[in-house]
Amino acid sequence: MASGSGFSMDDYESLMATSDVEHLKTAWRNEKAAPEILQFQASLVQRSREQIQLMEETIEEFTRNGFDPLIVSVYQMDMDRAQYVLRSYLRTRLQKIEKDMIHISKTDLWDRLSKEEQNFAKRCYENMKGYLDESVLSKLPSGYQSDLKQSNASEEDDMVPEPNLETFVFCKSESSIGAIPLDDSADEIVDLVAGDLYVLRYKSIKPFVENGQIDLV
Repeated sequence: MASGSGFSMDDYESLMATSDVEHLKTAWRNEKAAPEILQFQASLVQRSREQIQLMEETIEEFTRNGFDPLIVSVYQMDMDRAQYVLRSYLRTRLQKIEKDMIHISKTDLWDRLSKEEQNFAKRCYENMKGYLDESVLSKLPSGYQSDLKQSNASEEDDMVPEPNLETFVFCKSESSIGAIPLDDSADEIVDLVAGDLYVLRYKSIKPFVENGQIDLV
């Protein structure tokens, strides 16, 4: 760690140049723009937390060693921004879980959550179901007391909201991907060129977002 290690400004600049926080910013932008919850970046979050801790200890050492307060304040702003991105990333995911908890729990999206997020989703659903049962559903006629279906006659869970994958998103790719279909019929295609900005339906680029070939902005 920085304390007692003789960590220099050059070391700090090198740290920031290879920062996992930059990768976290990409994951954060993707999460905020995607209509569905994405895979939790467990390793990246852990490394970012460790890096933020190192940044904090380094700033403390700079302060003790009498570095220019202006320089220290600039590094402090770097750390504050990193903390904001991490907290916003985690908060955005919790908001999606609250909104789509039932759909997530019934699909393979469940495997995208961390263990802590899964526990959060379970608690949210239990609290919501308990409130609905007590205040509304228990007062309805038999056959209309489900929190998932409008009535027992419904074949599907028609009261469970789902993410709208037809949402348009801004996106770009760091490398040329080539032609991709814009709909299931493949009647329309677009040629994705590296660095260009596109506005496309999320559904059409979903696999490329999931494998990291396309970033949302």
